Amino acid sequence: MSVAPLVGYSSSGSEDEGEAEAEAASATTGWIRPGNGRRRRSQSPLPCEKLPVPESVLNMFPSTVEGPEDDCTKHGGRIRTFPHERGNWATHIYIPYEAREEFLDLLDVLLPHAQTYEPRLVRMEEFHLSLSQSVVLRHHWILPFVQALKDHMTSFQKFFFTANQVKIYTNQEKTRTFIGFEVTSGHAQFLDLVSEVDRVMEEFGLATFYQDPSFHVSLAWCVGDAHLQLEGQCLQELQEIVDEFEDSELLLRVLAEQIRCKSGNKFFSVPLK
Repeated sequence: MSVAPLVGYSSSGSEDEGEAEAEAASATTGWIRPGNGRRRRSQSPLPCEKLPVPESVLNMFPSTVEGPEDDCTKHGGRIRTFPHERGNWATHIYIPYEAREEFLDLLDVLLPHAQTYEPRLVRMEEFHLSLSQSVVLRHHWILPFVQALKDHMTSFQKFFFTANQVKIYTNQEKTRTFIGFEVTSGHAQFLDLVSEVDRVMEEFGLATFYQDPSFHVSLAWCVGDAHLQLEGQCLQELQEIVDEFEDSELLLRVLAEQIRCKSGNKFFSVPLK
């Protein structure tokens, strides 16, 4: 089985910055706008020499022009797919997947076996099925975006789906590898949901979802491209563990009851009927 792409984690700046820059340029060049609309050079006083700011004073005010340092050691070695910028909120739409005790018991068997092939694998902290790529929203777009999402989801009913096919995924940049459960029933309902999510994305000029998506629940991940280690023999053995696990067919059948939107540290829930 070939590696699959991952199907799929306050506003700064001022609207008056352009005017402020224009005023600053006017003050520097000496141009003013008379009442008749014509421009002339103002009578400027004697030029004054700009004294340098002492270094001790500069050190008191570190530069705020550069963005915050992206320290990958603080988030497990993961690399951002787009740079952090103040006022930009990473936004993602998904269906949450409740990890019941029996589900975690299954992972307690699967993950140690997978780690014999790739020791760097770690369990996901939470589980979900993506309905969108991660996109960037400006802060003032968040509430209109969520309202548009709710408006597009008013007619959708709750539905059951099953995700029990073990599959290996990498993200587009090949910087992370995932083990996941691919959806084997409920695929049509997911496509319908994505179709409406895509409409919302288009309304806001954002990227839509992948073509021919493989809907799945990610179980574990590691940094880098490790699909060669996990494909083949490892993948086959993991699938055998799932198939032989007690009541796995019932265990991995889940009711989709809500859609969730995560934007920065904010969470919004859209219940299905």
